Amino acid sequence: MYSRQPICTLLLKQGYNFIFVCLKTSHKTLYDWLEFLERSGEVTTIEKKQWDGRKNLIYRYRYTTRLPLRDEDSSLEVNWCEVTVINEKTEEVIYQNNWITNHKITENNVEEIVKAGRSRWKVENEGNNVLKNHGYNLEHNFGHGENHLCELLLSLNLLAFLFHTVLDLVNYTYQKVRKILVTRTTFFKDLRTLLKYLWFKDWSHLFSLIITEYDPLKRVNSS
Repeated sequence: MYSRQPICTLLLKQGYNFIFVCLKTSHKTLYDWLEFLERSGEVTTIEKKQWDGRKNLIYRYRYTTRLPLRDEDSSLEVNWCEVTVINEKTEEVIYQNNWITNHKITENNVEEIVKAGRSRWKVENEGNNVLKNHGYNLEHNFGHGENHLCELLLSLNLLAFLFHTVLDLVNYTYQKVRKILVTRTTFFKDLRTLLKYLWFKDWSHLFSLIITEYDPLKRVNSS
């Protein structure tokens, strides 16, 4: 849906750039042109090797420019890139995807464009996973109330996640507490326990207690 011409044109008119997944099954004209450019040697390929902590991965990038998005004289011209991630030892393809963009693609920026293209998937999957399984209990808010309670609880959940994300980026005290408690599940569990039995004048008071009272040796001895 997103890599169709009406959406891309609308974004450009509004002053935005775009990086959208573009599949062969939905963009026959573009990929016919891509095959022609490949035969003409006009598709650039570069490879980079990266260690992920367990194995060497080969990142194979391919890109080219000025492809028609559809089979019309008024077609928008876009730039195209692809990444294939390969296990160097087994030669297994771990990941493969491709995108169109209005950004100019070069050897120096193709990796960054691919990272930006993949980030949408990362936000959707990791964001939903955190909201469902790591303390926010998102899925349990649906079905409450007769009118708008479930929407209200969902909105509060999303606002909490937003504020925590901002704090994790800019607030030193919050960062330190998260580092101490490690996982979001532990973070929320400890907050619930402390708030159940103790009174705090504000969040800074609560976080200060966690920071000052935390002692790994106490936890080891008590266990």
